[in-house]
Amino acid sequence: MNWAAIAAIYRFEMTRFFRTLLQSFFSPVLSTSLYFVVFGTAIGSRIQEIEGVSYGAFIVPGLIMLSVVMLAISNASFGIYFPKFLGTIYELLSAPVNFLEIVIGYVGAAATKALFVGLVILATATLFVEIRIQHPLAMAAFLILTCLSFSLLGFIIGIWAGNFEQMSLVPQLVVTPLIFLGGTFYSITMLPPVWQTVTLFNPVVYLISGFRWSFYGLADVPIGLSLLAIAAFTGGCLAVIWWIFKTGWRIRS
Repeated sequence: MNWAAIAAIYRFEMTRFFRTLLQSFFSPVLSTSLYFVVFGTAIGSRIQEIEGVSYGAFIVPGLIMLSVVMLAISNASFGIYFPKFLGTIYELLSAPVNFLEIVIGYVGAAATKALFVGLVILATATLFVEIRIQHPLAMAAFLILTCLSFSLLGFIIGIWAGNFEQMSLVPQLVVTPLIFLGGTFYSITMLPPVWQTVTLFNPVVYLISGFRWSFYGLADVPIGLSLLAIAAFTGGCLAVIWWIFKTGWRIRS
């Protein structure tokens, strides 16, 4: 394992993060705070509690997941797309660095950025509502796995994208609707039975449900299914990335 190469890629990506701190850090925090104020105030005045948890506190895990998922995807996709756009990716591919080391460097940096922002949003939320974390280890595990898995997805999107418009296509048209329909601002038990069944086909439901369980012990689906879903998603992304580097799809063209 070429740890020097991994460290070089990781440091480069983290330097870019701190160089654009206003966009990378303050923007997600501000937008999430606005979500919290609007939904927590407007809807929270009508829905006082959900299963014994105040509405403002109930939406905190969903808001963290919303920001973490989108930030992990955007950072990882941009990180690998930009070298491809400039043509410098061929220097990386010709260097004595295998695909695993490239993935660890880029995905590790993107996951670190998303994790950092997620923790800051959690700290910000404590200024608005009282939050309790019943299972801190499970919370940390879900947060880290989410950062890693969606950074892998962003890495795939960055390789697939042929231009900047395509790079934002999947997050805006696929991922964002899934997050909003995945129980971010509500419990799926509040839906009619038919729509509860339909919602179970949304993979984000298992992610948000498991993460909310780590806070309040409340889950829309069994916690085991949540862990299985995110593990399967992570494994699927790794398999796709392995195939991409094996075949050279969208890299050598």
